[in-house]
Amino acid sequence: MKENTGASTRTPSDKVAFLYDPRIRSILYQLSVLAMVGLLGYYLISNTHANLERQAIATGFGFLQKEAAFEIGESLISYSAADRYARALMVGVLNTLLVSFIGIILTVILGTLIGVARLSANWLVSRMAAVYIEVFQDIPILLQLFFWYAFFYEILPMPRQALSLFTGVFLCNRGLVFAVPEFHPAHIYMAIAFVAGCLSVYFLRRWARKRQADTGMTFPVFSVSVGILILLPLLAWLAGGAPTTMSVPELKGFNFQGGLNVSPEFSALLLGLVFYTAAFVAEVVRAGIQSVSKGQREAAMSIGLRPNRVLQLVILPQALRVIIPPLTSQMLSLTKNSSLAVAIGYPDFVSVAGTAINQTGQAIEGVGMIMLVYLFFSLSTSAFMNWYNKKIAIVER
Repeated sequence: MKENTGASTRTPSDKVAFLYDPRIRSILYQLSVLAMVGLLGYYLISNTHANLERQAIATGFGFLQKEAAFEIGESLISYSAADRYARALMVGVLNTLLVSFIGIILTVILGTLIGVARLSANWLVSRMAAVYIEVFQDIPILLQLFFWYAFFYEILPMPRQALSLFTGVFLCNRGLVFAVPEFHPAHIYMAIAFVAGCLSVYFLRRWARKRQADTGMTFPVFSVSVGILILLPLLAWLAGGAPTTMSVPELKGFNFQGGLNVSPEFSALLLGLVFYTAAFVAEVVRAGIQSVSKGQREAAMSIGLRPNRVLQLVILPQALRVIIPPLTSQMLSLTKNSSLAVAIGYPDFVSVAGTAINQTGQAIEGVGMIMLVYLFFSLSTSAFMNWYNKKIAIVER
């Protein structure tokens, strides 16, 4: 009789059962797909490299250190044609960030106002909001950009006949020109004071919430916050010597000199993005508000809250949980739609990168950088909005 050593042997049926195990099959399928993707990537990369070598086209990002040799009409940092391509691309990135950041803020404000107006009991206000939403949603954004571009260059007058909106504020086909304070070190202190004020308001709101939760007593957070945000920069301005010198635009020759000039291209792009995206944000806000049950509103009014306080304290906090996810998508759409700036001549990142591609022939590197930059913008926006969404989410007990 043979001694049993404890070793197990696999029968053919065990091997078949092993292959039919769902977990094993899922791993094998994923490995197969991963191998196929890897082979496809290897083919594309090797084929591209071979074609570039055959056409004697250099690869790599060495061109970023070469002289750009082209001007950029608008720049937040100092730039000239003698600078490198890397700096030119940075100018494009900053221009895209500027229009996207301002556009998102204005879109959220306008979209919220239109969404609330859409639910107004006033028939005229509600109908006007509905017309706005339908008109701006149904017209392609590129056509809207062309319209605003034509508005500045075809409808507005020349600088000599510029429209004087206010004292020191002019509107013409060269854009919006207005007076600004001349640079002074006190302005830096005012900016620091404003940031400190924002932090103070944040902690004040947290303290007021905790105080109300513990004692039931309310605190005038809004009025105190406004006072802090005004008072601190004002004190910094007084401590810095209270500078009042202004750079006022003056008509000299065929254009204005001095002040700050917002170009027609930037204005057209910003107006097109804001008015188009705000129509979709308004519908998101409307749906979020309507998702709150009618009983919540009635309960708030039964304890004596005014309609504006009901909206601020009861409706919007609950509606935000429904609004935030689709609102994030609209923010991402606005940022990506800013790439249409190339159609009206605003030097955003796509426009600057396209010029660099045309001059250097580095199409793959240029398109790759465009994709990475917009991917970074989108992921950053999504990460922030996801963090905020989790912060306001209802905590289950």
